[in-house]
Formats: sequence, C-alpha cells, structure tokens
Amino acid sequence: MNNTAIIASTDKGVELGLRIQKEFSKSVLVSTRLNNIESITSFLEKDFAKFDTLVFIGALGICVRSIAPYLTDKKQDPAVVNMDDHGTFVQSVVSGHVGGANELAIKLANAIGALPVITTSSDIQQLWALDTLAAQFNWKSGSDLNQQISLFVNNKPTALLLDIKDKGTLYLEKSKPSFVDCYYDYKEIDFSKYSLFIAVTYKIYDVPCPSLYYYAPVLNIGMGCSRDIESDLLLASFRFRLAEEHLAIESVKALGSIDVKHDEAAFIDLSKTFNIPFVTYTTDELNSQTVVNPSEVVMSKLGVHSVSEASAMLLSGNKELLLEKQKISLSSGKKHTIAIAVDKQVLRKAVVAIVGAGPGDAELISVKGKQLLEEADLILYAGSLVPLELTHYAKPGAIIRNSASMTLEEQIALMDTHYAKGHMIVRLQSGDPSIYGAIQEQMTIFDEKGMDYYIVPGISSFQAAAAYLKSEFTIPEVVQSIILTRGAGKTPLPENEKLNEMAKHKATMCIFLSATIAKSVQEQLLEHYEAETPVAVLYRVTWKDEEVYTGQLKDLAKIIRDNKLTLTTLVIVGAAIGARKNRSHLYSPEWKHTFRTGKEIKI
Repeated sequence: MNNTAIIASTDKGVELGLRIQKEFSKSVLVSTRLNNIESITSFLEKDFAKFDTLVFIGALGICVRSIAPYLTDKKQDPAVVNMDDHGTFVQSVVSGHVGGANELAIKLANAIGALPVITTSSDIQQLWALDTLAAQFNWKSGSDLNQQISLFVNNKPTALLLDIKDKGTLYLEKSKPSFVDCYYDYKEIDFSKYSLFIAVTYKIYDVPCPSLYYYAPVLNIGMGCSRDIESDLLLASFRFRLAEEHLAIESVKALGSIDVKHDEAAFIDLSKTFNIPFVTYTTDELNSQTVVNPSEVVMSKLGVHSVSEASAMLLSGNKELLLEKQKISLSSGKKHTIAIAVDKQVLRKAVVAIVGAGPGDAELISVKGKQLLEEADLILYAGSLVPLELTHYAKPGAIIRNSASMTLEEQIALMDTHYAKGHMIVRLQSGDPSIYGAIQEQMTIFDEKGMDYYIVPGISSFQAAAAYLKSEFTIPEVVQSIILTRGAGKTPLPENEKLNEMAKHKATMCIFLSATIAKSVQEQLLEHYEAETPVAVLYRVTWKDEEVYTGQLKDLAKIIRDNKLTLTTLVIVGAAIGARKNRSHLYSPEWKHTFRTGKEIKI
C-alpha cells in the first residue's frame, strides 16, 4: 500500500504505531509525542491530500473531528481506520469499500490480535460490495449506485444476468445470496418478480426496474477504412453502430486492422478516445483466418481476403463473429468496414480442464481444481494414481469414469461426446500434469479437433516429499538446483540426460519411475555423489498407506529391495535432505529490498 500516515495521540499509541508500521512498506508515523508534528490539525491541514491511507491510534472522536473538514466523497477520500491505543478494536471509519478501509481494518486487526469493527451493511450480511465489484474484476459500471445498493442490502428480489463467464462471474455464482436468481439468457427473466436487475455483460438492455450493469472488456473490433478518413466522422459512426447493435462502448477491448493502417490517424484517435490498444496484422496473419465475407476487391488492393472480420477473429481468438462485416459510407464519401467478435475465453461453451490432483492426499488439490470438480459434467480420472475421494466433489448427475482400463482413443471418444454437448470436462491427472503426466498426446488431439482446453497445475510428489522430509531442496551456498528426472527403463533417456550425466551437478535430484532399476540408478549416481550422500525413498507419499525410508546413497538399492517397493516410488538424493545450517540473505538485517529498504520515510 502506498503513502500511509499513522497518527498516534498517546505514548502507548506510538508504541502500537511502531508495531503496525511494519505492515506498510511506505508509511510514516507522526505524533506530537515524537515531536515530528506540531498538532494533528496542522499536519492534516498541510498533508491530508498526500496520503491514500490514514490510520489513527487513539479516541474515535479525535479521528472524526480531525478528518471532517477534508472529506469530499467516497471516491476521493482516503481509507481511514481508527484503533484504540491498547489495540483492542480496529474500526473502519471512511471509504470502507472503494478506499479499502474495511479490508485494512481486518488486516490490521489480524496483525495485532484485535477485533475488527465493520459497520457497512453488505459486509455484515456477507453480501457483494456492489461499489467495488467492477474494480475487483476489471469491469466497468455506472457512477451512481446508491439506489441499487440500497435495494440490494435490503434483500430485494434480484435478477442476475451473466452474459459472459470469467473469474468474477464464477465468484458471483458461488456466493449468490438467497434473494438473487441467476440467469444466462435475458429472455428467461420475468421482471414482474424482481426489484433489481444486475448484469455482467457487453450488451445494453432496456429493463423495467432499477438496474446495474457491469461491463466486461470483451468486444474486439476489426476495422478497415479509406485512407485519411475523418476522425470525428469515424468516431460518430463507431458509436452509432454499437448503439444500433445494443452493444456497450464500455466493453470495447481492442481495435485491429491491417498493418498498412498502422499510422491511420482516425484509428489512432479512436484507440486513444477509448483507451484501448490498436493492433495491426500482416497479410499472412489476416489470411490465416477463414472469414464469412471474403472480398476479392480487398484481395486485389491489399493482398488479403478480409481486414475487419479477420482482425476481429485474431484479436478475440474466436472464429465466430458477433457482428459480421458492415460496409459504411460517411457523409464525406469515405468508407469504413467494421466487424466485432467476443473474446473466446469468456464464452459459455465446452472446455476441457486438465487438472493436477496433487500427490495423493485429497486435501492437497488446489482450490481452483476443487472448484472445477464441483462444476464438471464429466470427470475422467487416472485410476489408482488419483484418490477416489476427489471424485466425491462432483455435482449430482456428473459422469465419473476411471481411465485406467481405457485406451487413449476411448478416452477421447468419451470426451468428444460430452464436448459436443457443451459440457465442462475435467481430465484429472496425478501430481502436476506437466511432470510425467502423458498429457502431450491428449493435447495434440485436442488441437487437431479444435477443442478448447487449459491446464490447472497441481502439487507434485517431489514437493510433497520436501514437506514430509521437512527439507528445503535449495540451500544457500550448498545446492541451488533441483533436477526432476527418471532412470532409463523400457523408455530410453536422451543421451545427454542419462543419470550419470545429471549426477555431475550434485543438485537435489528427484528420480521418478525408477524403483525397478534401483541398482542401476545407484551405480550411476555413485559416479559423482559421495556414498554417504543422504537419500530418501518415498512410496505413495501423502497417501494413507505411504512409506518413507531414509539412508545413504550406498544403501539405496537395498532400501528399495528390502521393503519391496515398486510402483509410485520417488527417490530423492542430495545434501539438502534434512539440512539446517545455512541461512538465506532474504531475511538478513543487512539485506535490503523493495519491502524493507532501511530508509526513513519523510513527511
């Protein structure tokens, strides 16, 4: 947080101020007790506007009387928090939502073991803070929200329309109050039932009740034009076209055209007017798109079949256009074209999420991974490598299949069926999908089929091993590298990745899938590691039946043989195991960095 003033009224307040000053990288502690100000009144009269945050320590009445002459409105006022000098209560005073005083009060209370005092109705009821949602999720909204907020905090029936899908709309869906009904199609809303309408959208609606729009930046505009087209006429035409299509100017994300238009003044002015990027594409890039309305005239002049449609597609990543090419003539006789596409990633359509399940303990899946399991229509999980408990997060009616007995082709066929229905599909992989996850072959097919997919990382077993061993695998001045590898079994290794070559580095080595060739692994490692190098052998680490053995490298093969360890066994080798002596510079008093500069903040 920038520019914080901590204002203490008493000696105890100064002591508390010195404690909480450590919570702010850029802060100043002022008090008449420190003789660095003449009075609180004179300090605020001179410096009130300099600070984003004011923390008063003392009586609440002193705080209120001191700031009253300088307050304007919640959009301009700093966040003001007051705490008593014994650190019992921390109260949000001014700009609770917009300025962040509520969040700050909670943060400070947690830091000193105090009780936060929050009085805004939405926070008390654990409702959405309508005046901060836009900033929180990179949306835009209207300026006057008082009527809508009043209806909302009084729990009036509310219709929520979600025309897009992003991080914010997922939050709204999961935290929806009981008096809010969620819709995905405007036509399904019976407005006679509602006192308030809230929409996360890129469209403009005419509704018969008080409304609140959150406009997401998702509209990508492709344009072509006559050379030296007039800026004012183009701007007016642009505004008119969006209004005709009932599309919100606030949702415009980017403007695109062909590279020969990079210096077109009207396009540059348009991008500056709406504070959006102006992106140009080469002929090869534009011709890579299959458009709805190709033009032989444009091909003969510019060497491309399309400028506006192809640009909109490239900007959005979306092959489907919201508005196909429109040819528009201006009063000056000059012309322009326009096409519009919505960002592909916000569309409500089928997608495959490749999710890392973690090392074994079902509680070690990521929060996002758990949420996706709760939303999925199909969960395809990797058999005995993934804890069955994770599938218990599935919603009623979801299809759950074990892929252990299925070929890749059978898995793809099943996912294909659900994808065609617009379903959310989770491919649940063990550990982290990027490490021996066999996902490349799946992604190759997804790419060929044009299927949307993304990856959610998971905790790998090597990280779980570090946690079990209570070890940091990168020790200052001892070892700063971690090697994730495997021995050469049925699948050979590249020549320059053989274990004896990797062992030259004496890094912390995490060896997967190699228990059955333990003797060979040990022999190769001993070419460079000392025989007494610490080793750990972890079987199904974090599972209920986990087994962990530690020893020295010279005994590695014996440990594995004696304990009859085979599949899902991880071997860790290196001096970092159990090391405790060396200290990092990060928290050394002599080490300065962005959040601990060692410099005194001046008023």
